Amino acid sequence: MEKQRYFLWIAYNGSGYHGWQIQPNGLSIQEEIEDALAILFGESIEIVGAGRTDAGVHARQMVAHADLPLVDNIQLVIKQLNGILSPAIAIHQIQPVSQHAHARFDAISRTYEYWIVTSKNPFYLQTTAAIFTPLDFNAMNRAASILLEYKDFTSFSKLHTDVKTNDCDIQEAYWEQRGERWVFTITANRFLRNMVRAIVGTLIQVGRGNLVENDFRAIIEAKDRSKAGSSVNPNGLYLVQVRYPEHVFEVK
Repeated sequence: MEKQRYFLWIAYNGSGYHGWQIQPNGLSIQEEIEDALAILFGESIEIVGAGRTDAGVHARQMVAHADLPLVDNIQLVIKQLNGILSPAIAIHQIQPVSQHAHARFDAISRTYEYWIVTSKNPFYLQTTAAIFTPLDFNAMNRAASILLEYKDFTSFSKLHTDVKTNDCDIQEAYWEQRGERWVFTITANRFLRNMVRAIVGTLIQVGRGNLVENDFRAIIEAKDRSKAGSSVNPNGLYLVQVRYPEHVFEVK
């Protein structure tokens, strides 16, 4: 049967999952989508995601690629998949791509957001971090801008990972208020394991007055995870955008 490579654009609430990647000890987003594809197409289909979100982390836009039988009616397939998947996972778009397109390796940037509320709100349980101590977001923004001056983010990386380099090209990093929420947005070509949550945890220490901007700079330059703040909870973290070069979508 002839196959075509497709990108799947996926959103999910990660609260009840052990992260994106299939693992033996708990339900993952990847596993549930692969199971749904197997039901729909009657065969085992592997998907490869643009990244690996941790347990409890959400996505407004995860991208994964899969080699599927040729799809005549994409909207019908989306509807059928969404009918099989749990309410916590939604397929928003399926798009044919180049046969060699790779959801992870072809991505040129990824954007994450971290959501905070500063007063108790039952409607944001599991999807937003609640921090009730006063925070100086102006100081946090000044510290966040320092990130753009550096490449090596060892101080914000989970220890003992198997990556070849801890260099990342951060293109934007800032806080802004959106209604009741404060949102940290950060875009880079790549991220290290636990990097965003460690950065946010350290910026919160700046916001509380426990660190000043020069301290934040010194933490980056130390290249030592023990110098940075604790990682914040995963429930406020969202993968919100993955960008690709145009040639990925040139189907021949």
